[in-house]
Amino acid sequence: RFMIKQVEQISKSSRENVRSCEQGEGSSWSSLKDPIYDTFVLRLVSCVQLASKLSLHYNIVNTDTALKFLQSLKYSYTKQELLESELAVLKTLRFQINVSTPLTYVELLLEVLGHNGCLLPTKPLHETCVQLLDFCYLTRDTIYSTLLEIAIENSTPSELQV
Repeated sequence: RFMIKQVEQISKSSRENVRSCEQGEGSSWSSLKDPIYDTFVLRLVSCVQLASKLSLHYNIVNTDTALKFLQSLKYSYTKQELLESELAVLKTLRFQINVSTPLTYVELLLEVLGHNGCLLPTKPLHETCVQLLDFCYLTRDTIYSTLLEIAIENSTPSELQV
């Protein structure tokens, strides 16, 4: 989502620059894409860090781990630059990054069950839930089509209903 938003911002900036180009000032698309190209890996690592934090695994991809990874790729960013990159990603997304997935709810439910002393073993139950979610995702078109047919009580939905 971040990259889409960033490209949209650059595209908007580009359109504004085209208008100013017509007036004799402005820049080309290549000069607009250079900032993205120069910071792509840094932004990618920042996105992974944020995703790690959201899934409550902040110890796995912490700042030191991210910096070591970047150094292994021959990038020399500082801790401050990494934090600023995270902030740039958050600002671009308007701090709206907490997108819940079905797996989030399954894991929360299993955590509550485990906390409340449920006698079912949670690890095999988690694996079964993940397999079920995978199956539902892979067959989602069929599932959605069937649900639509049931909801409208018609096996051939119109274009408007699809």
